[in-house]
Amino acid sequence: MTNRPHTPLLDRVSSPADLKGLSDTELMQLADELRTETISAVSETGGHLGAGLGVVELTVALHAVFDTPRDKVIWDVSHQSYPHKILTGRRDRIRTLRQKGGLSGFCKRSESEYDPFGAGHSSTSISAALGFSVARDLGTAPEAGVGDAIAVIGDGSLSAGMAYEAMNHAGHLKSRMIVILNDNKMSIAPPVGAMSSYLNRLYAGAPFQEFKSIAKGAVGFLPQPFQEGAKRAKDLIKHVTVGGTMFEDLGFSYIGPIDGHDMEQLLAVLRTVKTRATGPMLIHTITQKGRGYAPAEAAADRCHGVAKFDVVTGEQKKSPANAPSYTKVFAQALTAEAKADRKVVAVTAAMPDGTGLNLFAERFPERCFDVGIAEQHAVTFSAGLAAGGQKPFCAIYSTFLQRGYDQIVHDVAIQRLPVRFAIDRAGLVGADGATHAGAFDTAFLANLPGFVVMAAADEAELVHMVATAVAHDTGPIAFRFPRGEGVGVELPEKGEVLEIGKGRMIQTGSRVVLLNFGARLKEVREAATALAARGIVPTIADARFAKPLDQDMILTLAREHEALITIEEGAVGGFGSHVAHLLAESGVFDTGLKFRSMVLPDTFIDHSSPEDMYRAAKLNAPDIEAKVLEVLGEAAAEVKRA
Repeated sequence: MTNRPHTPLLDRVSSPADLKGLSDTELMQLADELRTETISAVSETGGHLGAGLGVVELTVALHAVFDTPRDKVIWDVSHQSYPHKILTGRRDRIRTLRQKGGLSGFCKRSESEYDPFGAGHSSTSISAALGFSVARDLGTAPEAGVGDAIAVIGDGSLSAGMAYEAMNHAGHLKSRMIVILNDNKMSIAPPVGAMSSYLNRLYAGAPFQEFKSIAKGAVGFLPQPFQEGAKRAKDLIKHVTVGGTMFEDLGFSYIGPIDGHDMEQLLAVLRTVKTRATGPMLIHTITQKGRGYAPAEAAADRCHGVAKFDVVTGEQKKSPANAPSYTKVFAQALTAEAKADRKVVAVTAAMPDGTGLNLFAERFPERCFDVGIAEQHAVTFSAGLAAGGQKPFCAIYSTFLQRGYDQIVHDVAIQRLPVRFAIDRAGLVGADGATHAGAFDTAFLANLPGFVVMAAADEAELVHMVATAVAHDTGPIAFRFPRGEGVGVELPEKGEVLEIGKGRMIQTGSRVVLLNFGARLKEVREAATALAARGIVPTIADARFAKPLDQDMILTLAREHEALITIEEGAVGGFGSHVAHLLAESGVFDTGLKFRSMVLPDTFIDHSSPEDMYRAAKLNAPDIEAKVLEVLGEAAAEVKRA
């Protein structure tokens, strides 16, 4: 196509093997072409842009030096893997990124042999690489093809404890493996905490010693001088930090910091490490997120995640919103509550913008805490705040809250501490796919004694649930809400404190009850309208609470109707399961009640648009209509699905 970039060298690459015959100068040109191709592709699909642009040179150098797929390159989080996908035989599909039936936005084992370990969440790469290394050392069958294992992890991901657990173990085992620290001083938001400051000091204070005076530490792995790059040796050694680093204390030989955009440096170091390393190595590279694309370099988040955009201007092509997003409504409601109550504080795990807490922080910076990519710490830190008399709102995406589950149980629930969990991205989220779907939080929270679990059916309900959480001081409470814009209802000036465990009636009908929990209420209403045209007027109720259930309302409705159907944006084991247990224990099923529970299917749904994903999950209005007809045994069985 005429709008595609001119990439003569890249056009010759169908797999990493094609890089082996290129000169170092040609590899530099290839990196330039790869960066241009990445920008072009993401402009058509949207996705994670800045992270990939920051590792273009590193991606080329890794595939040029190591023997992938036998050598395993494991990208932490893997949102930076688009250039890797282009070089590993997927260029012809790169413009299907994050679309239905297209390439995943993350590494995925089922997609390519060059993706040895799937990801989507952070800080897992070192553990996985150590696993590959030990499997190799134990004599893994030759057909498994395990050579070197290389983990590429960002400085933001190093704020998570799991990375240090893995490094501590690797230092103990002394198995040969390589960790590349991709230090760009960014994750999604700027990194926070002592580790970020430590890495900055390493970079700023690297000693400029003469090569001949360096006699210990990682320099022992460097030839005298570099056999294949003598002219670069002096510049490289200026950036070698010798001895005394925390990484060496953990048992790693440390090289760095080096310029992650200098192909000659990268190639020299990687070739040396590949030839001479015997135990765990850490190579510290300094990179720039969004490198080589001016709009990304200028953006506050370095274009971490973008919609489709104009390559020339960088302007993103976002559709105008018809209603404020749930995230913004939450942030505004919480800020309003904080104005009236000085005990309200907010905690997030490296997602201030994604959770809306950047808006809270603008008004109350001293009461907003970004703990970095450390969900476990965020939960227990919030528990400590609650024990200390504050009213903490721990705002974490549903998918990321899974990482702090042990802390939720032991540090919050058992102690009955009033931590307020604001759970964003509940339900299916679209292009980020299964790794980011908020499917399980209702199930894993509602089974904990003393927990209150709510779900907002619309943005007005979300405002009320924020107020309810502020007022609830007798134990933990959670409320979930979806990604994207609301349904357009009028917002209250002030949130109303809801009675705990009480639902609301939406519409009175007969024969069948549609019992909603969460943001499918709009679909329930549409299904009811279609059913009314068939002469069936269902009763509609919004449960509001999965725990405690509104037992009086549910049992009354069950006894007055011949069928009851629950609808939720969660997995088996959630709201519907609790309702089924109530009905069974109350003996209502003995009266002949027909019960169905509409939940997410027992499978991981691949990336697509949210609309397509909910269609696949059979949770749209036509699916609800069809379920009612099926349960009631109506003759009109054919329902056109959207």
